[in-house]
Amino acid sequence: MSIPYLHPFKSNLGTISLPKKFTYPFYYEPHPLCEIAAKEVQEYLQHQKEWSHPFFTSDKENEKGIGKMFGILVVKNVKNQLGYLVSFSGKLAGTNTHRYFVPPVFDMLQQQSYFLQEEKVLNQLNSELEALEQDKTYNTLQKQLKEFKNSEQQEIQLLRKQIIADRKKRKQQRTLAKNQLSEQEYSELLNQLAKESIVSKVQLNQLIQNWQQRIEKLKDQLKPYEKAISDVKNLRKTRSKALQHYLFSQYQFLNKEGTKKNLLQLFSNTAFEIPPAGAGECAAPKLLQYAFTNQLIPVCMAEFWWGDSPKSEIRKHKQYYPACQGKCKPILGHMLQGLTIDENPLLQNPAIGKEITVIYEDEYLLAVNKPADFLSVPGKSISDSVYSRIKQQYPKATGPLLVHRLDMATSGLLLIAKSKEIHEQLQRQFIKRQVQKSYVALLDGLPKLNEGIIDLPLRLDIDDRPRQLVCFKHGKPAQTRWKKIAFKDGKTKVHFFPITGRTHQLRMHAAHPMGLNTAIVGDDLYGKKSDRLYLHAASLCFTHPVSKKKIELKIEAEF
Repeated sequence: MSIPYLHPFKSNLGTISLPKKFTYPFYYEPHPLCEIAAKEVQEYLQHQKEWSHPFFTSDKENEKGIGKMFGILVVKNVKNQLGYLVSFSGKLAGTNTHRYFVPPVFDMLQQQSYFLQEEKVLNQLNSELEALEQDKTYNTLQKQLKEFKNSEQQEIQLLRKQIIADRKKRKQQRTLAKNQLSEQEYSELLNQLAKESIVSKVQLNQLIQNWQQRIEKLKDQLKPYEKAISDVKNLRKTRSKALQHYLFSQYQFLNKEGTKKNLLQLFSNTAFEIPPAGAGECAAPKLLQYAFTNQLIPVCMAEFWWGDSPKSEIRKHKQYYPACQGKCKPILGHMLQGLTIDENPLLQNPAIGKEITVIYEDEYLLAVNKPADFLSVPGKSISDSVYSRIKQQYPKATGPLLVHRLDMATSGLLLIAKSKEIHEQLQRQFIKRQVQKSYVALLDGLPKLNEGIIDLPLRLDIDDRPRQLVCFKHGKPAQTRWKKIAFKDGKTKVHFFPITGRTHQLRMHAAHPMGLNTAIVGDDLYGKKSDRLYLHAASLCFTHPVSKKKIELKIEAEF
């Protein structure tokens, strides 16, 4: 194969048949061809000596591991020969070009490139700004201004307190003198007290004016410095924005039809309109761009993680992952036009043929056992759900019906109110954490401890919905108590007792390295896909809103 970066398979492919359709990149099972190619790439990563990158934490060098996403694209050339292309997301070993991997869509780091020249200008502006902000005279004036304002505030407050005290004193004098002095003496006293009041006001006004004059004089001295700082900031902002616009326009993506679109065009109709940081630097767009540029036919694609997981996300060494939604979906939506692609399985209704079992019912509420892979409420493309079916079965029921929700993949107990009033009372118990819940899960491995409490705050990954991130700065508090039940055949059965109820809380707390570091079996977001997600809402304990009796419900997991 004479095309650079196109690798022939070293392994014997045997009787492996080609896929009929190209991979749907946002939800897939890796094709055997991709798995073979991935193993060959991983062999290269383990033994190559051309460059060095800290994929794993090293105790010897006190170096933290920085894992990386790698992409595989199996292709056919014009002679119908199979091979594969390899890429990585972002930079690798401090650069974005390597002999083994396809080049970036746009190489901003080329020597004497416009980006590097502008980066020098921006760095120079940053240095100028730093020098201006650290100027001794400027800092002395700023310090003096701060001291003046503090002194002004203190002196004015002190004088105002004195004025209030004097006012109270004059009031007492008027009250006492009214019955003790003659009319003429009392009138003279009132005039005297009025003059004292005027004097106090004049003193206050003079004090305020004096401080204002001193402060304005300092501000006038500061103006040249502040203007210089403002001018540099504005220039930096203008040039930075122009550079960003230039880069967005240079990232131009091809599709099978040969149509080009840049990042600005591709993200113009998205919620944010402006491309997110790193858009176009992911593995998948690089692979497709190189294939289309060199008349290679895409066959199938996969991406795997190599190295330690980031702190916020969940990424496991050698595990396969779909393309990200936020950065890649608008780009790949364009690049994949003209290819016959696997259907999006998330648009198919997995609840067909499944039934909802009623566990408890009275005239006010009911509880059902929701099957796995069954929506709690209607989705964007699938309307079939617990809500829609209950609405059909109980047409006279009012209100939101579902008191709480379970992830589509999770099975187990769901509480439903037949009226708006009952719904409000039950939901109030959930909000006040008066409802006791327990889940049963099967973990893909063995946690180090037998029980404990996981406390990891969570927030949405806005670049890759619906995934969640651990975020100690902006995340919402999330706590889970857990206990091991049994261990067998490499799997651990546990009880989860959620204290809070965040989206994907149990799945994140199980899989994250700072949690149990052991994903739930079948977790297609944070672990490995299986026949189902092995997570089941096993029990609920709440107070009946009418009878006020404790209601305890339990349903065994099917696993």
